[in-house]
Amino acid sequence: MERSGAYDKRIDLNCDLGESFGVYRIGADEQMLGIVTSANIACGYHAGDPATMRKTVRLCLERGVAIGAHPGLPDLSGFGRRTMSVSPQEAYDMTLYQIGALYAFVRAEGGTLDHVKPHGALYHMAEADTALAEAIAAAVYRFDPELMLFGLAGGVLVEAGRRIGLRAVRELFADRRYAADGSLVPRDRPDALIADPKEAAAQVLRLVREGRGETVCVHGDTPRAAEFARAVRDALEADGVTVGGIEPDRSM
Repeated sequence: MERSGAYDKRIDLNCDLGESFGVYRIGADEQMLGIVTSANIACGYHAGDPATMRKTVRLCLERGVAIGAHPGLPDLSGFGRRTMSVSPQEAYDMTLYQIGALYAFVRAEGGTLDHVKPHGALYHMAEADTALAEAIAAAVYRFDPELMLFGLAGGVLVEAGRRIGLRAVRELFADRRYAADGSLVPRDRPDALIADPKEAAAQVLRLVREGRGETVCVHGDTPRAAEFARAVRDALEADGVTVGGIEPDRSM
């Protein structure tokens, strides 16, 4: 993982939200929106549906939470966390399609779309395949070059975004463990997830102090997600860090 060499005193706290669909309810969105500063809203492929997108966008606007699109693989039953064989063109098309779907609700509600963060397997596939990362970055750039692209700190997606001219934001994770090379421990390993909010907060505090990223993710479908988010936010603020959305003039 890369180091910036400086202790950033302002950090964004993001969460994957709007992942309910139909009669199924996933996550504690309203609780999370009282804690986080950015939301990555599911766009209907891995989770979410039109009604959920609309409701989540409205909640974000009411709470003053920045809105991002969270495009994933077309795998509702697998929650977008199963690897699929997709070409760069398919990755471009599905990313662009999902950004457009969420943007329709954001615009209709009078809001602003701020960023894009790929979900689950699509996120990790991009880290392993430069062509996929470049296709995702191209879809974001061609939709709106002013959008930010969230990607794993020190990873391929961030570099692809920067090369094409996007503002690429380095993302850290609160509830996932890291491997020695800075990648995330795969979810199929028993030690992939952090179960203790205090451990999650300590990990985030260490990474932030080392200047590793600009935004921190707490997954909305994690058990006790709101407790994790609160522990992370409290730890950062106790350490003198301002938890807030990414400011337009912030230096990367």
